[in-house]
Formats: sequence, structure tokens, C-alpha cells
Amino acid sequence: MSHHSRTRRRFADRALDEYPLPDLNPYLKLHLEYGPPVLTAEQAGTFEGRWSDAFPSDQPLHLEIGSGNGFFLAGMAARHPDRNWLGIEIRFKRVILCARKIQAAGVSNARIARYDAWWMDDLFGPGSVSALYVNHPDPWEKARHEKNRLMGTYFAGFAARALKVGAEFRLKTDHLVNVDGLERAVEGLPLEVVARVEDFGANGTPWEAEDDIRTNYQSKFEKRDEPVHALLLRRVPGEAPPRPPQVD
Repeated sequence: MSHHSRTRRRFADRALDEYPLPDLNPYLKLHLEYGPPVLTAEQAGTFEGRWSDAFPSDQPLHLEIGSGNGFFLAGMAARHPDRNWLGIEIRFKRVILCARKIQAAGVSNARIARYDAWWMDDLFGPGSVSALYVNHPDPWEKARHEKNRLMGTYFAGFAARALKVGAEFRLKTDHLVNVDGLERAVEGLPLEVVARVEDFGANGTPWEAEDDIRTNYQSKFEKRDEPVHALLLRRVPGEAPPRPPQVD
């Protein structure tokens, strides 16, 4: 059964023995023992409806999906200490790299959780997220792989459910297929397109320039003189689609 159906157990309930042994992937064991700012899948799953408890202060929750090496997450947490910053990353090694970036930045308002982006409804109730960020998601460029693209129907529905009215969803990508896919997916949802910018290196970002913290991927594309694109959405009043069902 495809993970897109969302009719499976919560991601946190999947046994770690499905993954490589710790001696083959030392980051698996390390992420389990790391402690804050790392949250394991099991720990993250306990915070639905009370994410302020994961941070020292009760502040608006800003969510980044696919935090990679942590440049954006740590940089934004340092730039905006009045917000709580949560990153989601599936790879054990990248979780640790993010944690180290957070610690090097000396911030206490950031956490990195190991979780799967296709299971976000496990973690966030309606109107619980104050802003959403996705930087350089995998484009899955071939037509036969379109079902694997995160920037599609499921994620658009999740954003409509999780975001507060007035909250922004910022997509930054090197592939227009992600922009096009997300723009199509939000049709009929309470998400409006505020701005679409192709090659924002030439045309400027649709958000504050100071918030365009370079990710590792973005730096690589800019060095090759390849364009990076952006889509800015806003949650508007209206009914979100129902949460997909799950089974025990």
C-alpha cells in the first residue's frame, strides 16, 4: 500500500529494527541518545496539541520540512528568537547535523525532529502552525515518479489544516515542477498564492531579503549560476479538507 494513502500506523510506531543496525548506521544510535535539541519520532509524536512544551518558551511555532544540514533552521532561530523553530528531517545523519548547527548557533528556540514528511498529520492539529517552510524538496522529475513529489495534494491539504489563518507557506526550490505542482494542488483550498517568483536571484524574493538564509543546496545552485524559484502562499479563512484516515 502506498504511503500516500495515509492508511497506515503512525510513523512513530514503526519499529527501529526496520532500519540498518546501529553499527552500520552510527547516527541511528546517536540520535536516540542525543537529547535536546533532537526529538526522536516517538518523542515528537507526544507533542501534538502541546508543542510549546518542547521549547523553553510558549511562542509561535514555525515549521521547516526537510531541514537538511540545518543552515536555514539554525539561522532563522537566531534571527527570530521570539519564535519557536521546529525542523523535520527523515535521515538520521541530517538530524545530527541539524542538532550541531543549532548548538553552534547558541539558540534554545529550535528543535529538530526525526519524522517523515508524509505523516505530518500525526504531529500537528488544526491551526497549530504559524508559518511553514520547505526548501529544495526532491523534484522527482520523471513523470512516472510524480506520485512521490511532496509538493502535491496530500501536503497542500496538510498545510491547509495545520496553518493558522493568515500564516504563510514559503516554498523555495531549484525545480519549477515543485512550484507548478504546489500551485495546482492548492486550487480549491483555503490557501491563496501571494507571489510566484522565477529566478529570485534576478527578480528578488517574495519575502524579506534578510530571511533568505542560504541552504546548502541553494549555495550549490548559485555557484553554478542556476536559478532558484519561490512560491509564497497564505492561509485564508475557509474550511480545510478532512484529515486522512489511519489504521491501527
